[in-house]
Amino acid sequence: MDHFDTPSLLLLPPPPHPANHAVLKAAYLPPIRDAITKLRKDGVRSEKGSVLIVGIASFILAGHSSRQKSFSWPEAQSVLAGVYSIVAAICTQLSIPSDTRAGPESVDVRVVFVDHDPSTPFVGGPPVIEYNNTVIVGLPTFASAYHPWKQIFHVNSEAGHGVLSSYLKLFERVQTLRQDQLAVVDSGMSFTQNVMMPQPQTETYSVVCLGGTFDHLHPGHKLLLTAAALLLNVPETTTDKPARLIIGVTGDELLKRKKFAEFVEPWDLRVANAVEFLASILQVSKDGWADTEIIRRDDKAIAKFRDGRIEIHCVVLQDPFGPTITEPIMNVLVVSGETRSGGSAVNERRRELGWQELEIFEVDVLDAQDFVDDPTKPKDFATKISSTAIRERMAEANKRGKTGVINHNL
Repeated sequence: MDHFDTPSLLLLPPPPHPANHAVLKAAYLPPIRDAITKLRKDGVRSEKGSVLIVGIASFILAGHSSRQKSFSWPEAQSVLAGVYSIVAAICTQLSIPSDTRAGPESVDVRVVFVDHDPSTPFVGGPPVIEYNNTVIVGLPTFASAYHPWKQIFHVNSEAGHGVLSSYLKLFERVQTLRQDQLAVVDSGMSFTQNVMMPQPQTETYSVVCLGGTFDHLHPGHKLLLTAAALLLNVPETTTDKPARLIIGVTGDELLKRKKFAEFVEPWDLRVANAVEFLASILQVSKDGWADTEIIRRDDKAIAKFRDGRIEIHCVVLQDPFGPTITEPIMNVLVVSGETRSGGSAVNERRRELGWQELEIFEVDVLDAQDFVDDPTKPKDFATKISSTAIRERMAEANKRGKTGVINHNL
C-alpha cells in the first residue's frame, strides 16, 4: 500500500440473519458512517487519502476440518453488496470520494470477511498463519497478517466489545497499540441472532474469470472482485497447481470514446489498482502489509499470493469475450445483473467451440438508494457511483481550476 498511509480497521460484529437491506442498514450504517466521517477529517491532512478495512467477524465457514471449509456464496455476496451499498450511500451523501487513489479527503473502503465463532475463547499467543481451501481466514490469522493499523474502530455494543476483546488478545503480540489508536464508533441497532438454518454450501473452483473496465475503482468494482475471489478453491500446498483469478481489463483503445475519456485511467494503473485491492483479501503474511509485485508476461500482468497458491492474471480485453473464448480450461464467469447477457453470449460461443460451458455467478447490483435516509433522495442514485460519474466530477473540478494536470501516478 505504498501510495497510502497505513490503513485503519473497523471491526464489525456478525451481520443479522437474515441480512436483508433493512436490518443491514439498521445494524451497520451508523458505525460505518461514523468511521468514514472520522477518517475524512483525518484525511484532510493527507495527500493520499485514507484506507479503511471493514472486517466483518462472522461465523461464516462450515466444516470440521481446519483445512477443508465451505460457505454459502449467495449469502456472502448479498452481505457484501449490502455493505458496499451502505458505503456508496454514505460517501455520495457526504461528498466523500470512495474510489481508489482519489486523493485528499477520500476514503477507500474494503470489506473483508473474517471467520469467527464468538463462543470460542481466545488467549494470547504467538502469531499464527493458517490456510484453508477458501480465501477467508480466521480471526487468529487475520490478527497475525493484517497489520500495522493506523486506528482500530470498534462498535459500541455488547457484540462489538466482544469481537474487539477476542481480537486484541490475539493482536497484542503483533502491534503495540496506543490508547488513542482505539476509537469507539456509533452502534447500530442490535438484533437477536436467530438460529441460522443450514445454507446450501457453494462449490469453489480452480479457475474463475470476470471482466470490466475497473476505471477509478469504486464500490461496485470492489464487490465484483471480492465476490469472484471468494469462489477460488485454494490448494493446500505450494506444489499443487495454483488457483487462478483471470481478470479481463478493457484495453485503452476501447475506452477512447467513453464520456470524459481524458480522465480514464491507463490500463496499467487500472490493473495495479485492482491487484492492490485484491491484496487486501488475498495477501497473508506475518510481515503484514507489503507491496505486491506485478510481473508482465507477454500480454498479461500476473501477481501471486499466499506463497504462490493463488495467481491473478490480468489480460487486455479487446472484445466482449476476452479469455473466455481463448482459454478452454476455465470453470466460472462472474457477472453483475447489468452484464448477465454477456455471460449467455460467452457460453454460446464456448458451445460453438465444443468447450465446456462456464458456471455463471451473478452478483447483486449496488442499491445505495435503499440505504439513504433523505426522503428527497435522487432517483438516479446508482449513476452517482459509476466510473462515468467520477470522471464527470473530475472534469467539472478541472474546469473550476481545482485540479491541474492529470496525474495518474498519485
